[in-house]
Amino acid sequence: MALVVAVVLTAILEVLDITIVNVAVPHMLGAFAATPDQITWILTSYIVAAAVVVPLTGFLSNWLGRRRLLLGSITGFVISSVLCGLSWNLESMVVFRLAQGVFGAPLVPLSQAILMDAFPRDKQGQALAIFGLGIMVAPVIGPSLGGWLTETYSWRMVFYINIPVGVLALLLSVGYLPKRAIKDITTDWMGLALLIAAVGTLQLVLDQGHMRDWFDSKLIVALTIICIFTTVAFFMRGWNKTNNIIDLSLLKDRSFVAGTLAITLFGISLFGWMALMPLLTQRLLGYPADLAGMLFIPRGLVSAAMLAITGGLLMRFVDPRWLIGGGLILTAAGTLPMAFFNLQVDPWAIIAPTLLAGAGTGLFFVPLTAVAFADVPNSKYDEAAGIYALMRGIGGSAGIAIVSWLFVRQAHVHFAELTAHITPYNRDLLPYLTERGLTPQDPQAGAAVMQEIARQAQMLAFDDIFWFIGICTLAIVPVVFFMSRPKSTGVVVAH
Repeated sequence: MALVVAVVLTAILEVLDITIVNVAVPHMLGAFAATPDQITWILTSYIVAAAVVVPLTGFLSNWLGRRRLLLGSITGFVISSVLCGLSWNLESMVVFRLAQGVFGAPLVPLSQAILMDAFPRDKQGQALAIFGLGIMVAPVIGPSLGGWLTETYSWRMVFYINIPVGVLALLLSVGYLPKRAIKDITTDWMGLALLIAAVGTLQLVLDQGHMRDWFDSKLIVALTIICIFTTVAFFMRGWNKTNNIIDLSLLKDRSFVAGTLAITLFGISLFGWMALMPLLTQRLLGYPADLAGMLFIPRGLVSAAMLAITGGLLMRFVDPRWLIGGGLILTAAGTLPMAFFNLQVDPWAIIAPTLLAGAGTGLFFVPLTAVAFADVPNSKYDEAAGIYALMRGIGGSAGIAIVSWLFVRQAHVHFAELTAHITPYNRDLLPYLTERGLTPQDPQAGAAVMQEIARQAQMLAFDDIFWFIGICTLAIVPVVFFMSRPKSTGVVVAH
């Protein structure tokens, strides 16, 4: 049990840090005298560094040993978190965030691999449910925790909070993590270079693209060309290569490929939704940061409860593929009603559909991971978990990038459509101005009308994106049909 607590805390460390820091970024603007474009590198540096190192988890585990890698990663993550909290300017923060991303990257795949290795196949559903509590719930409660720490204390506390969690995880890991023999392996330096270039440039494109007008930027075009070239070269060179930096034979497992594709697409939906909600609640609806953060908690609690029910009970009697499909449908059913929101929506109307979406998320995660890893040999868990975590992260980055781009685009589209209706013949214009003590001749009338149109256009843009997220979630359902029925993943399979 102590080992379970250790690895779950370890996973929470890395996953929570992705969303908890987002809330504090606006407060860092003044502290570092940085522009909005510059401050985004605090997030970008962490994401890119983590994305580059995650797929190397299997290689590093074989090279250093799983125990050494985990203990070193936890220690490095805690130290770099302290340094982030002590940062004195933007440059130092970016450097320490890079270090935090490097050390934090192996934590999630290693934790998942250790749990799956520690439990027999017929008990892995329960293990994955426990792991899912950290991996799926932590990002949801991150904004509320980050908002409370920032408002109550300081933005530096979002980094210092990692210290007690990390120290506890380290102590438990030292005492209960078993040792494993270190393999004598040769390093595929060319494969390593191609992988770093491919993943690094992809993450930079996804993270910076929407802020640089995508392919109108020469930098984004250059990064995209490098990404495509290095990706193709990596797969062509390593497909039948036995000592490739990543064992590409894992991609011959149909269920693993389908599961990895599903978690990638679900990352677009989940992280896109998470990026959307603070913009809607704080910027448009004007909710205070603590209330906006509280709106995430019910979804997290329902997800946690459903994770426990799914891993401990449902997977014993139901084909996990049906649970995956049901989870996707529930998540979509909880997202699509949000496409009918307006500027008068109240907090309870926001919470209600998120409860349904939270139940779907909890129902989806455990069986998907169980099916994806059902035929993966124990010796390849670390490597498979690294690929799985990488694709989940890429999905999340893509979701945030797509949502950010769609919001700007759709807001402009709706603004143009709405302004076309502002004419002297519009019967609603005069009553609107009269309610505000204005006449069409007042200098403030035009500004008031344009401000209201901008708000309505943004609300319609949010509605469009909720439609997009809901449809994207439903589009994952056909992927389930490509998965094989597992022989043993904690499921009682009828013969």
